[in-house]
Amino acid sequence: MAVNQEVYTLETAQSETVKSTDRILDFDLSAELNHGVVVSNLAYAVAVEMGLDEKFCYQMAIAGMLHDIGKLKLTGYINGQERDPLLIEELKYVRMHSSLGYEELKDQGYSDIVLQSILYHHENYDGSGYPSNLSENSIPLGARILRVCDVYAALSSDRPYRKAFDVSTVIELMIDEIKNFDMEVFLAFQRVVHNNE
Repeated sequence: MAVNQEVYTLETAQSETVKSTDRILDFDLSAELNHGVVVSNLAYAVAVEMGLDEKFCYQMAIAGMLHDIGKLKLTGYINGQERDPLLIEELKYVRMHSSLGYEELKDQGYSDIVLQSILYHHENYDGSGYPSNLSENSIPLGARILRVCDVYAALSSDRPYRKAFDVSTVIELMIDEIKNFDMEVFLAFQRVVHNNE
């Protein structure tokens, strides 16, 4: 599947992930949904490229769409903060979003693949990530896929504090931090990205 072929569209993302807009406040929902769509489609494509079964690939699309849903609980800490450096205590709360997302979704019928991928999508392959400092194959495969796709989507998108980087710069930046990624996943990701240029 090509990156530009969407498993999710913005419309389906809004209808499936936003059930309670009264707690979103001024959260930039549109930007978060767009980020989720990019991660979802890229995670699906990487899983396909890795030769994983269709059910797993579809679960990666769901996990990609929902991976940052825990940020909805953190709107008071996130709103407007990206323009200024986060204070240490604010960063502590932002780092809770993967755990909060897991807690929000765990009793709503999502698969263990989706839940574990969301919970651990900020774990680094070298063990330096969060929330549990898992390393290598102790990190669920889905989370390793999301880690690569999430970083790519973040770097290749405009942010309030910087413009998007071009694809070659994003890849260079990711190679500089290769210790964070599972090499098998990263190579599949590169094939997907380069096949869609």
